[in-house]
Amino acid sequence: MKLKIQITSVNPRYTPEGELENVQVHFISHDDSRTININGYLPLSPEEYQGNESLTALGTIVKENLADRLTAE
Repeated sequence: MKLKIQITSVNPRYTPEGELENVQVHFISHDDSRTININGYLPLSPEEYQGNESLTALGTIVKENLADRLTAE
C-alpha cells in the first residue's frame, strides 16, 4: 500500500523580532482506494525547513515522519 501525500499549506511563524520561529507544514494523505486518510501538520524548525522549501522535499519529510510515527513502539 502506498500513501499519496499532498502539501496543502506551508505556514511560517515569526518571532516579534522578525526571525523565523518554526514552519507548520499542513498535509493530507490517502491510499489509492481512499480507505485510509491521514491529515495534520508537521512543525519544522528553521534548520529543518532551510534547504527543504520545495514541495517535493517537504513531502519527503512528511512521509518519513509519518512512517516513523506509524512504526514506533
